[in-house]
Amino acid sequence: MSFRPVFIAVVVAFGLIVSAFLVNRARPRVETDQPSAAFVRASGKCAECHVQQQYSVVHEYEMSVHAQKNVNCLDCHQGAESQRTKDHHGFVISTKLTAGNCRSCHDPIYQEFLRSRHAAPSWAAVFGQEGLRPAQVDFSERFQPGGTRRPAHPLTKIEGASATTSGCAQCHGVGRPNDDGTIGTCTSCHTRHTSSVAIARLPATCGQCHLGPDHSQLEIYEESKHGVMFHAQEKLLRLDAPPKTLSTRDMFVPTCATCHMSGLNGQKVTHDPSDRLSYYLADPITKPRPNHDRAQLAMKQVCIQCHAPALIERVYADAEKVVAATNEKVQAATDIMSALRTDGVLAGAPFSQPIDFVYFDLWHYDGRTSKHGAFMGGADFVQWHGNYPMLARTVQLRAQAEELRRRRGRP
Repeated sequence: MSFRPVFIAVVVAFGLIVSAFLVNRARPRVETDQPSAAFVRASGKCAECHVQQQYSVVHEYEMSVHAQKNVNCLDCHQGAESQRTKDHHGFVISTKLTAGNCRSCHDPIYQEFLRSRHAAPSWAAVFGQEGLRPAQVDFSERFQPGGTRRPAHPLTKIEGASATTSGCAQCHGVGRPNDDGTIGTCTSCHTRHTSSVAIARLPATCGQCHLGPDHSQLEIYEESKHGVMFHAQEKLLRLDAPPKTLSTRDMFVPTCATCHMSGLNGQKVTHDPSDRLSYYLADPITKPRPNHDRAQLAMKQVCIQCHAPALIERVYADAEKVVAATNEKVQAATDIMSALRTDGVLAGAPFSQPIDFVYFDLWHYDGRTSKHGAFMGGADFVQWHGNYPMLARTVQLRAQAEELRRRRGRP
């Protein structure tokens, strides 16, 4: 009997086995790794496809609290009330997730969000009442008077739709009106699929929107002692600690969320970041908020978890003096602009004259910065990014006003 055919068959089989091994070794781990039993229970059929197509999404979900609690993909992606749905490989899912999907489990949090300036007022600051339902405007005005019943910002028309869509709307869309009747999306702060409280507590998360010359909170925080200490000791903090039991053992250095939202050491948790703010610092002329006394007491109760009462009172007293001084500077500039329009020297649409930009920058950039710097511990922002440019723009504003009057013969 000849062994040649057998030998050839064995060699060929061995070659096929080696080839298969090499091909399999070259496959990405996303295709070869086997998911855990807990992961299969939580993600079900969805992961079979998405683990190969969008592995990062599946992996983020696998690490989330939702996965740990066996909240599966369909629990969030199924159509909520009034949402459009579609058939997706045998499953009926929403075509677009909104806060309406999150509120099915987190409705009390959603209701707090609705009362905040992150909701309808954020959208209206750019787009006015466009897209908002009358009932939504009325509801928001009860809690944030004057924040929603307003026209679109004139810069949206001047700068154009592309700048507004790719610029303004990326942040102010946190309060976007949705087709299902809800407002906003929770993933602006908590991110998609991770749904993480730890990410929401990071200064960088707030800094996605709260930065730049008109609201430089992130830069001010980075300069402050709070920011310096956070970066030095971030790895020692428990950013993922449950909100209801958060203590100064977990967060012995504060982030934005610690002061504005958290229930530190038994304080009330809130998803209205303005709930503890006592002044309208973003306005040209800052005035106390309607809930001034209660809000200031609530913020001081957070401060006192780490600081002595005397220090807290001094910081507030000094900051309120900066607010008063800034108001005087902005009011003087406002009086110049009002007189120019009253006397017919300055006419035309907003932002049609160079002096319009000088005035806008004076209060919208420099004035705001000085006030926020005072309350948040940013000395450089009170002075060199606040009061100094306000002084420079005031001189420029007066010179331009005098030139306009000279040209029109109206001294």
